[in-house]
Amino acid sequence: MAAEDIVALIKQGIPDAEVEMQDLAGDGDHWAATVVSPAFVGKSKIQQHQMVYRALGERMGGVLHALKLTTMAPRG
Repeated sequence: MAAEDIVALIKQGIPDAEVEMQDLAGDGDHWAATVVSPAFVGKSKIQQHQMVYRALGERMGGVLHALKLTTMAPRG
């Protein structure tokens, strides 16, 4: 799955998110995503990750099977 498609899905589900992608293996198949959003304020890491997984929908575990996810609320 292309990085642009992953970013678009996350932003569709979390419109104010800033998303940074990194290709971990250089193969376009193993990704790391850092997602920063005000929507994460007051939420646990588990809740933040669940929000991203909901945005990705059924693709997670299917066409998108290797995603290292880092989430956080904006700093100060």
